[in-house]
Amino acid sequence: MLRIWGEFEVVPSEIEEVLAEGPTGDAVAQLALRKARAVAGRVGVGVVLGADTVVVVDGVVLGKPSGPEEARGMLVRLRGRWHEVITGVAVVDAGTERGASATAVSRVLMADYSDATVEAYVASGSPFDKAGGYAIQDLGGALVDGVVGSYTNVIGLPVEATRRLLEDFGVVSERRA
Repeated sequence: MLRIWGEFEVVPSEIEEVLAEGPTGDAVAQLALRKARAVAGRVGVGVVLGADTVVVVDGVVLGKPSGPEEARGMLVRLRGRWHEVITGVAVVDAGTERGASATAVSRVLMADYSDATVEAYVASGSPFDKAGGYAIQDLGGALVDGVVGSYTNVIGLPVEATRRLLEDFGVVSERRA
């Protein structure tokens, strides 16, 4: 069956966002699948998309900062350095419980921004709901100097991987129908 998406509803999974042991990419994909399955179990019908993103620098996983001090520390740690943004994306058919997941990895070079920029950005409140404490599109892109891989992954949802997963479940965009 071909389903065309146009409208959707955001339904928080309400699960604890804890990564499983093992390779980070696998763990992030498993978390995305757990999120999608949790929502699919509640809605009962339709195709559910789940995702989760982490930032990895020096082998350390950075999730969402818990407050200003942690956000400041993340931004200082990332400043002028390369890191990876890893997003797990999962799709579950609520009716059949069939699920699949994928992982996208992008490498990001942060700008050599000033301490004043860090302080202003933290004071804005923007870092607190973002893996690694930043969004590539914030401050007109001034926090980032370069991206290798999917830019949309760094924004928060790798469009390419998401489209492929949805197409495997018979869901296509109106433009591709």
